[in-house]
Amino acid sequence: MTVYVVMGVSGCGKSTVGKLIAEGLNARYAEGDSFHPPQNVEKMRGGQPLDDNDRAPWLAAMAAAIRDWNAKGETVVLACSALKRRYRDMLRSGGDVRFIHLAGDKALIAARLAARTDHYMPPTLLDSQFATLEPPGDDEAITIVIDASVEVIAQRALARL
Repeated sequence: MTVYVVMGVSGCGKSTVGKLIAEGLNARYAEGDSFHPPQNVEKMRGGQPLDDNDRAPWLAAMAAAIRDWNAKGETVVLACSALKRRYRDMLRSGGDVRFIHLAGDKALIAARLAARTDHYMPPTLLDSQFATLEPPGDDEAITIVIDASVEVIAQRALARL
């Protein structure tokens, strides 16, 4: 079985699209944000971007979960920003992982973030997300442009898997 990581900057639709992909694959869905230690959540809520030291325990926890899911033969869709190649490498250390990169225009994503009321990540951190992002190449991930409804985006991803 496989772990599919739906990745991209905050506000690109990882959670919503990830749940639809999981549904389409009859797989389990896991929210990467739930792996953050409380101090990371508080830092982001306070408008401070995370650095590599902040992200290390978060990535290690997800890699351990991926290892466990792979050992059990589970198919899981995990929503996780995975912004840098080395973060993706760390997640790959857990075993079989495929990446789905949700890519979009900064203005579109900023508008989505501004409309969102149920998340601790403030829109002011979007610039730091784009600055950190190392877009994966075609050899590393499938890239899905987010210029449509979440249902269409999920269908595009499922068709490519």
